[in-house]
Amino acid sequence: MGLQKDIRRAVKLAKDIAWSRKAQRRLAAKLAAQPKHEAHRFKIGVYFADGKVNLYQLRQWYRPLARLAERWPVVILSRASGAALELLDESPIPVAYVRKVGDLERFIHAQDLHIVFYVNQNAKNFQMMRYGRRWHVFINHGESDKMYMTTNQFKAYDYALIAGDAARARLGRVLWDYDFDKRAIPIGRPQADHYLDGATLPYTPDEREVVLYAPTWEGDRPSAAYGSIATHGEALVAALLATGRHRVIYRPHPRSGVVDHAYGAANRRIIEAIAAANTADPSAQHVYDDGPDLGWQLAAADMAIVDISAMVYDRLAAGKPLMITRPVHPAADVDTTGYLQACEWLTAEDAPQLTRRIAEVEADAEAQERLRFWVARYFGDTTPGATTARFHGAVEHLMDEWERFAAIHAGEPEVDDAEDPEEPDADAEALVD
Repeated sequence: MGLQKDIRRAVKLAKDIAWSRKAQRRLAAKLAAQPKHEAHRFKIGVYFADGKVNLYQLRQWYRPLARLAERWPVVILSRASGAALELLDESPIPVAYVRKVGDLERFIHAQDLHIVFYVNQNAKNFQMMRYGRRWHVFINHGESDKMYMTTNQFKAYDYALIAGDAARARLGRVLWDYDFDKRAIPIGRPQADHYLDGATLPYTPDEREVVLYAPTWEGDRPSAAYGSIATHGEALVAALLATGRHRVIYRPHPRSGVVDHAYGAANRRIIEAIAAANTADPSAQHVYDDGPDLGWQLAAADMAIVDISAMVYDRLAAGKPLMITRPVHPAADVDTTGYLQACEWLTAEDAPQLTRRIAEVEADAEAQERLRFWVARYFGDTTPGATTARFHGAVEHLMDEWERFAAIHAGEPEVDDAEDPEEPDADAEALVD
């Protein structure tokens, strides 16, 4: 058994090496065709040391960063070949491939970066954070009540752009001796201002009520068993398809069924039921959505049914009604210190009567008031454009602070922050993403 495992590992390693070399060749060709970056152009860098598997963390910032770049030029600093390949194809803002520390260093010295953003806590962030005379700012890749959102690593950055009061309170329970008034700047969720940017709806809007059902996967342990496809999903989708008054947007997590085959089978049955309903009534225009873009679904739906996941907070940022499926597994960990203490739950028993529950929530004035309270608690003002204005205002404040400190230290000599020549270049990918 041990020998077979070693053989499999060796085969995988060989394949990974071959893939990495191929990716490097493709990337070299693509970079050769790109125009050179103009020196001293960029004021803001977005540092991304991860491979393509975590590009979702960066993709959700594309549109806010593209808008920001209209005033302050922005560049993505990519350390991994696989990620860089995809970024060069899809990013609306320029990309610099800086695989080695020396590459990173040369690019930094050719530019005037005042601010560097970070969307995750990759350990390689410290290879960038060693450079002073610029602000290192954590902007994260989402808002939720997960433990990840309270890591003491926040203290490593000069500043953090947080969503709102809930984030500050969450951090306040964990971080000691942290100057929240100075270092934690609330901006809301700028992505929400772009949910419908350039989106073409896959249906023709009419009098039907649009319901988004966006379940997560089954999870890999009981405490994370939040997925509802097998417990709620089939019944609730069947109830919606039967009315003739609703349009379903079904967006399951792409990993649905990777652990539990029964969960995957339930997912396939829902997809088949949607296809059958559209065949029976083409005007229904129900949607099975497995596309890469997330945003239009959250803004277009009149009601959203989501599992405990980041989708809760992405929808909350839209300021529109939602219900959350209550996990059936008794070991599922439900944190009720935040929004989940006051949300509208959908139990498995109530799933077949979903249309009744929707009507109840929509007619409940107290439920609407609770929603408004928690939207403001997490994201502040969600009026279109408001969160973008706060994001830009935060950046302008940091730019002003940079100018202030630059003036204070104007007479000081240049700092030689070059890498120790005896330290080897760091390959951000090792062999693969």
